[in-house]
Amino acid sequence: MTNEQKFQIRKLRQGNCSYSNIASTLGVTLSAVKGYCQRNGLAGVRAVTEATPGSAISCCKKCGKEIRQRPGIKEIKFCSESCRQSWWNAHQDQVSRKAVYKYTCACCGKPFSAYGNAHRKYCSHPCYIKGRYGGRDAQ
Repeated sequence: MTNEQKFQIRKLRQGNCSYSNIASTLGVTLSAVKGYCQRNGLAGVRAVTEATPGSAISCCKKCGKEIRQRPGIKEIKFCSESCRQSWWNAHQDQVSRKAVYKYTCACCGKPFSAYGNAHRKYCSHPCYIKGRYGGRDAQ
């Protein structure tokens, strides 16, 4: 467990988040969260669940602020857009990039990949100029 995760556990636990919410928010096991809390005097206080009927409470993945979930709506994981952006910028390894396409350049024949563009032909701008205009600069 990293120091950042330990800091987040402490912060979330002081904000009345349950062990299971903390574990799912930080992506660590429930037993790791329980063990850390018990060793550091954060155990014993159950999370407050004062929800309206049909709603649930969770915590922001970045700051630990309480978020009320509404039934029938997709689960909200962040309290604000700035929390969402900063969390994803810090966790680039967890981004699931599904729109990566593999091609062979029509000009130089090298294999290349492009993210988010399903219709690319060239690996670079110089290859585009060479393939499109026969090597002379656009005028």
